Amino acid sequence: MATRLDGRALASRIEERLSSWIREHVSRAGRPPGLAVLRVGDDPASGVYVANKERACTRVGMRSLGAHLPAHSSSADVLAAIERLNRDDAVDGLLLQLPLPAGLDERPLLAAIEPAKDADGLHALNLGHLLRGEPGPRSCTPAGVMALLAEQRVPLEGARAVVVGRSILVGRPMALMLEAADATVTVAHSRSRDLAAITREADVLVVAAGRPGLIGAEHVRPGAVVVDVGIHRRAPDPDAGPEARPRLCGDVRFEEVEPLASAITPVPGGVGPMTVTLLLVNALASWSRRCGCPDPLPVVLP
Repeated sequence: MATRLDGRALASRIEERLSSWIREHVSRAGRPPGLAVLRVGDDPASGVYVANKERACTRVGMRSLGAHLPAHSSSADVLAAIERLNRDDAVDGLLLQLPLPAGLDERPLLAAIEPAKDADGLHALNLGHLLRGEPGPRSCTPAGVMALLAEQRVPLEGARAVVVGRSILVGRPMALMLEAADATVTVAHSRSRDLAAITREADVLVVAAGRPGLIGAEHVRPGAVVVDVGIHRRAPDPDAGPEARPRLCGDVRFEEVEPLASAITPVPGGVGPMTVTLLLVNALASWSRRCGCPDPLPVVLP
């Protein structure tokens, strides 16, 4: 039976380290760190995600300084809010919650975020730092995956890693981080020819294709480490009665793959909690740098 890579448990441990770091350095800094999540519109899932981030801030002693703009806001309105938060000295990390309402182009808005405050690590300058192996905020989801692998002491040097998915949000930065750890990396996707032949070569398989149930037993080499980044909401089980709730699943058919893998992330409870925690880590690193405190990353991350 595969070891489960428990993102909830690791996120909780990292949060304890974050909280301790803030308590230790807040007097020197003169203020607690601040994270601003800018939400536009009333997308229900976004509302849940923002609430989770606000609760996480409270748990570690970080100020939540975000704003909520109505769905009819113009690009100029959103840009003005970003620029205000860029100028706010109490804000150390800034995140624009996606998706945006129809009619708003996220690209110029993400580009307007001050790179040093880019809590999601998606600014072009920070992606460039990642490509060059330079310090800077890292994309939260792939950085969370790397923390899970480090906690489990998964050997990456010389390992064959396959990333299924090529988005700028997860797949591409994930490949760069694995390469930086000296893995040999292949990037595949849902349209790759003979996807199963590619993924069966993997010692470490990271699936971020955004396709529910894409990866099954036929895709996985016995003993591989499987990380499922996908999360999807499915209709309730019709046999479970009228009180049944929608079910969550990932890109991996967990029941098929778990008996084959040496380690695997569950959905939910695997990568998701780590994404929120790495958002806090990026904000904390920015706060420490701006306030003249030591680099917290060697202390708070595995």
